[in-house]
Amino acid sequence: MKTVFADTQLLHAPRHEISDGELKPAVEIPSRAEFVLKAISDRKLGEIIAPEDFGLAPLQKVHDAGYLEFLERFWEKWQAAGRTSEAFPFVWPVRSLRADPVPNHIDGQLGRYSMDAGTPLGENTWLAAKASAHTALAAAKIVNEGAASAFGLCRPPGHHAGSDFYGGYCFLNNAAIAAQWLRDNGAERVAILDVDCHHGNGTQSIFYDRSDVLFLSIHADPREEYPYFLGHADETGTKGGKGYTRNWPLALGTDWAGYAPVLDEACHWLKVFNPDYLVVSLGLDCFENDPISGLKFKTEDFSKLGKRLAQAEVPTVFLMEGGYAVDALGTNCVNVLEAFEAV
Repeated sequence: MKTVFADTQLLHAPRHEISDGELKPAVEIPSRAEFVLKAISDRKLGEIIAPEDFGLAPLQKVHDAGYLEFLERFWEKWQAAGRTSEAFPFVWPVRSLRADPVPNHIDGQLGRYSMDAGTPLGENTWLAAKASAHTALAAAKIVNEGAASAFGLCRPPGHHAGSDFYGGYCFLNNAAIAAQWLRDNGAERVAILDVDCHHGNGTQSIFYDRSDVLFLSIHADPREEYPYFLGHADETGTKGGKGYTRNWPLALGTDWAGYAPVLDEACHWLKVFNPDYLVVSLGLDCFENDPISGLKFKTEDFSKLGKRLAQAEVPTVFLMEGGYAVDALGTNCVNVLEAFEAV
């Protein structure tokens, strides 16, 4: 299996995040990707290649133009305001407040285009996020050209980012960008299966009224776990997309024995949909030792996940999402990919 990765993705290197009401060391850090790359190399999974430059057009198919401009020009505006540290928003246009017109002040723009205070923006965030999206596109292109699978080592991750907001360490929605590119390049139907411990709220919102992209998500119950405000079982789509979103929220502490039957159900709906391609939002934070997650996979369970996904027999694009137990991240990731290839 080919892996796609760009060194530019390491340039986004946050020092802190706001978590549990405190300023803490960041957990979405460059070493996440470095540990995965090492495991891929050590276990000889396959060739590691850099993505081509796909330009902005595929990003513009998914994301709001004003939002993309905000990300691209953020650091310039931040510096013009006399700021030099990484940036956190502190005010949001909730409920009775207005999101439009977009404020001129950079602090207002941070609030307008974010969903949380825990995702810092820095000097190289845009460059890294764009490279991460191009990594996803390159992996999708490999599969579109006939490969059974490919792995996009996307970092920063993407599934919490909506069409016009960032959050949850995510800036550009890599899975949505890849799925839309596949649709634009001949696919009639694309499915996205999100197995991250946290619900892919951004991906769901992007495709919620569409029937050409099926969104399936298995995740910790949002009543107890981030992102809290999306991912309930009664969210099934709207308008023409009714029935093309399905969520399985799980109780905190769920292990593989509780997870496997739900995965079988998700794979049943995948078979019913019969997609041309499957995009897997490969969050690895279901691991029992992950510092910010509440599910209880053991390392060997990731191999079981890969084997079950292979049984769907759909050309598959794997895109990395979360996973913050850094020392185990490479092993858990390659366990999925090796088991998928072995079937």
